[in-house]
Amino acid sequence: MAAGLSASVTSKPFRLFQHSHLLKPTTLFAPSVLRHSTIKKTRRKACLTVYVILEDQKQRTQLVNPKDEDSDGLTKFQIPSPRVAEKLARKRSERFTYLVAAVMSSFGITSMAVMAVYYRFYWQMEGGEVPMSEMLGTFALSVGAAVGMEFWARWAHKALWHASLWHMHESHHRPREGPFELNDVFAIINAGPAIALLSYGFFHKGLVPGLCFGAGLGITVFGMAYMFVHDGLVHKRFPVGPIANVPYFRKVAAAHQLHHMDLFDGVPYGLFLGPKELEEVGGLEELEKEINKRIKSNSGP
Repeated sequence: MAAGLSASVTSKPFRLFQHSHLLKPTTLFAPSVLRHSTIKKTRRKACLTVYVILEDQKQRTQLVNPKDEDSDGLTKFQIPSPRVAEKLARKRSERFTYLVAAVMSSFGITSMAVMAVYYRFYWQMEGGEVPMSEMLGTFALSVGAAVGMEFWARWAHKALWHASLWHMHESHHRPREGPFELNDVFAIINAGPAIALLSYGFFHKGLVPGLCFGAGLGITVFGMAYMFVHDGLVHKRFPVGPIANVPYFRKVAAAHQLHHMDLFDGVPYGLFLGPKELEEVGGLEELEKEINKRIKSNSGP
């Protein structure tokens, strides 16, 4: 319970004004009462008015948010409409649908990649000789292809997706309707060369097939990492768990968010090297602001 006490002296008959939700019309014997006693002086005709206000503070805290008051001090109550509830339910369904697709594709691709690597080198060593040059070439090109895909994606993003292919990429810059968008076609297009390189390298022996197998493996690894960081962490199409707490991934997510805000002519166009692109155009201050905003939103109220 909270009590407020105020006293005033006036030489004219007083009037009682109702202000906001604190002073409410009430009967004399109501639980929360407004009592006034008037003492009149015969010569000066002055009156002393004492207000005693009793209010259940706990109940007010639960029902009233001080931030929901307008300029007149009146409380605004927001009741979710059926349309809002339906929209939230649809968003949850879309996130679940994309999560199932992401998990199934990731599990399937990872399983096939591991089995392909194991059986390929198992067959290569059947003759008793270890093809070291082929093995080193495969792993080296795996790393090189994964890194090279970042530069390819940055160039394609700027020169193609925001140019001649904007009619497809535009779906990624507008509110999404449904669990998928037209822009997802680019992921399927990039999967084509990766599957072709992996297949050729898997069914053939030698240094060149080994390099092709490594290139296909690197593209696959980059595609999976891109999906989890870009689709999951940045755009929250599915939960990513502890990835969101990795400092560098948080910086990458904030940098890509600035791309969608178009503050620096679309920079950054890359993903994993996005913070470096922003540094080159003087966007580190905005990057820090976006990082702090994401930290606050993730920590909750």
